[in-house]
Parts: sequence; C-alpha cells; structure tokens
Amino acid sequence: MRSAAGLPVIAIVGRPNVGKSTLFNRLIGRRRALVRDVPGVTRDRLYGRVTFERWQATAIDTGGFDPASQEPLIEGVRRHVLVAVEEADLVLFVVDARDGATALDLDIAEQLRRAGKPVVLAANKVESADQESGLAELYRLGFGTPVPVSAEHGRGVAGLLEVLRQRLPAAATTGTSGGAPVPVAVIGRPNVGKSSLVNAMVGADRVLVHEAPGTTRDAVDTTLVRAGRTYVLVDTAGIRRKGRVHEPLEKLAVVMALRSLERCQVALVVLDASEGVAAQDAHIAGYANEAGRAIIIVVNKWDLVPRGMVRRAEVMEQIRDRLPFLEWAPVCFTSATRGEGIPGLFFLFCGVLFPISVLPEWGQNIGRAIPITYWLDLERRILLPADTWNHVTTNILGDNLYILALLLVSTLAFYFLSVVLFRLGEYLARRAGKIDMTTAY
Repeated sequence: MRSAAGLPVIAIVGRPNVGKSTLFNRLIGRRRALVRDVPGVTRDRLYGRVTFERWQATAIDTGGFDPASQEPLIEGVRRHVLVAVEEADLVLFVVDARDGATALDLDIAEQLRRAGKPVVLAANKVESADQESGLAELYRLGFGTPVPVSAEHGRGVAGLLEVLRQRLPAAATTGTSGGAPVPVAVIGRPNVGKSSLVNAMVGADRVLVHEAPGTTRDAVDTTLVRAGRTYVLVDTAGIRRKGRVHEPLEKLAVVMALRSLERCQVALVVLDASEGVAAQDAHIAGYANEAGRAIIIVVNKWDLVPRGMVRRAEVMEQIRDRLPFLEWAPVCFTSATRGEGIPGLFFLFCGVLFPISVLPEWGQNIGRAIPITYWLDLERRILLPADTWNHVTTNILGDNLYILALLLVSTLAFYFLSVVLFRLGEYLARRAGKIDMTTAY
C-alpha cells in the first residue's frame, strides 16, 4: 500500500527493546520517536520519511510486538502493529543480534509469514565486525541473510537502506496537493480524551486509547483531509504539573508535547467536562497562548455530565473566569466516544484559519496573532449586549449552529470584500503606473 505521497511503505516490527525506535530515528534522520533503554516505550504508530540519495520511502515505527500477551494495553499495541504490517509494502523485522533468535522472535516470524509481505531481517546492536560471526543462528527465522546494523552508532545503516531500495518498488508520481497541510496540536492534561478526540476526528482507530492516564507518549502525527483541506493532527502526551513529573520518560514526553506547539498553526486545548477547568488547564492554555497560536477550547466528555446538572452557559462562564486571556477563543463541546460535536469543531476551524489562508503575507501575521474569532466576538459585542448574547447562545442556539453560521458568514463576507477591494485597488494603481509592484512588499 502506498502512502498519501505515493511512496513505498516500510513497517518496522520486532519484539520489545530491540532498538526499533532508534533505527527509525536513524532512517528518517531526526529524533522523531522517544528512545529509552526500557521495554514498551513506543505504543502508537509513528510515520516518517526516509531519504537515501534520490530514493524516498515512508517508515512506520511500531510498538513491541507480543503475539501471545492478553494484557489489554499490549493487545492494543499488537493491533496497531498488525495495521502497520497491512499498510506496508515491506516489513523490516528487527532482532537483537546479541540474543540470537528467541522464542518470541520465532513467534513474530510466523505471524509475518502469514501476512504474506516481503521481509528484510535486520540484526541490530552489531557494534563491530567480530559480532557478525554470531548471526548464523538468525537463519532459523526463515528470512534469508540478516543485515547487520548498529542503529545507535549508525554502523551498517547505509547498507540496510541499499537493501530496502532494491527490494521496494519505485515511488509513484503523484500530483501536488491543493495546499500545505494545517498542523493542529491536541494538548491537555492526562486522560482528558485527546487520543479519543483524534480518533473521532479521523473516523478510525488511529492512535491507541486506554483508560489508564499516560497511554500516549510520542507526539503522533495523523494526516486528515476534510472538505478539501489537509490537516495534520498531532496527538500529544498529557501534560502534568512540573512538580508531579519525575520519570525521565515522562519528562521527554512533555517536552515533545510542548514542542508540537512550535510547529502547529492551531492548538486544541482539551478540557474534561466532568472535572471542570483545573489550574493545570490554565497553565497548558497559557503555553498555547504564549506560542501565538490560534486556539480552540474543546470541552470533551460532555456526555459524562448528567443532563440538567450543569448548563453550557455555566461552563462557559467558568472558562471565561479561569482563562481570561482566552476570552476571544471559541469553545466547542464534544463527546469523542460518541462522535458528538465533531462537525462543529471542524466548523470552528474555518474561523480560526481564515486569516492565515486568505490574507496576503502581511495579513497572515495579523491573522495568527488575532484570529478571526476575535473579530467575530467583537462584532457580536457591538450588535448585541452581553446579556442578550448569552441568552441567545444558551437558550436559543444550543446545538443548533445556524445563528453562529450566520454571524460567521457575515464576517467572512466582510473579509472577502476587503481582500477583493484591496487587490482591485492594486490592479488599478498598477495599470495607472502609480506603484511599483517589485517594491510593494
């Protein structure tokens, strides 16, 4: 199966702690996956582009594969590994050369033979030529000559890439997409439903979901096309207070979560409706605000709030009270497990992304700093008193988006008219010879 870019796909598979993530980082040329010398660090599927001379491919890093375990979390990891194998054109089976062919390696080899995909066997942790003499035992796995590599030191990686290039078909030529993808970071405290929200937006089981907090560790990118626009949803690890973060692995996960804000245009700040707005929610929202990103506040798990116990207006009041620096940010109520509120969430994307996608370069900087939702909020304050607006949103609007759509469309029409008039004025002035377009910007 080809990737969205028409590139061949390589799934990196193996038992826990054989160096799959280290090899993945080495192949794509950057530190994309978390690496620690403990089993079970990677859980989700991570995608990255491999470039070797003029050849390219897509690599998928997977969690440790254990075909026999019945633990729910391990079963979820195994399910994602099998999905990666199904997507792949070739499987890169990684083993630890120091341990030889273990019983678990033999079980995985049997699973890969059933999948019917071509397999390249990589013997990792071969630090010197003296260790290559002990690779004969790996022929028991039935995948031919193992390729000796040391992912940590880069030894043998070029030879491995040459083997992969020979075994894989050439990349198919595809047309360019209609525009650059929009990176969207999904951030929040642990266990507020970030991964479930990503799955609901994608409409598939893309990232691993488990009831235990801290399931997600890496920043997982997921490409999504909706209504002609391409998004890259970045699911991140839950961010706890600094005083509660002690494990080095969790510290790295939090750092990667915060770094995702640096490469996104929109930040979804996810709150737990059943717990209200916590102090840590304000800290996380502050990170997104300081990064200068367009922000949408997502009140998730709304289905867990008993009907009639808490009104949306009361939640909105609590948000505005505890997050006063985000008074302009739109709020969306969702239930990721039921798929409720997802269309409204994509509808809000139109508002926060409009200045970035329509205005010229000088206006894009304004749009990132002051999203269109700010102007929409300003417009409704001019048109309606605050009490009247709260009455409309609470008692009349509810789940109906018609009134909000009317206000948004009127604001969008104003922006479109402004841009058209600006460009028309440029054209007429240029025709009249009054401006030199080479120095206009």
